[in-house]
Amino acid sequence: MRYRADVVKHVSLPGGSFDLDEHGYITDPNKWTPDFARYIADQEGITLTDDHWQVLEFVREYHACHGIMADARFVLKFLAKRDKTDKSGAKHILFALFPYGYVKQAVKMAGMKQPRAWSTG
Repeated sequence: MRYRADVVKHVSLPGGSFDLDEHGYITDPNKWTPDFARYIADQEGITLTDDHWQVLEFVREYHACHGIMADARFVLKFLAKRDKTDKSGAKHILFALFPYGYVKQAVKMAGMKQPRAWSTG
């Protein structure tokens, strides 16, 4: 049971207008644009590289194919295969790209809603 209304912030960017929840996650993943990812990256102090875009594209494609957001373990498998490394190496890559966590940064930049049962780390 909810005891308070959702807090929504409206952001207008060159690529469109977006509603964000109180933690900065998009409320409608279908409205996502690369401008939105750049906006969030700027908020997080991240300069997006090709490696960042590959992870964001993987997360978005996974969501489009499966109807749910990719769990971090699927991103780790993607990175391990892409970079020919093991799970530990993939973790280092993921956290080098998104130092404050997969959910807090990558998921948010990819335009996914905030997961209800996960921490933001």
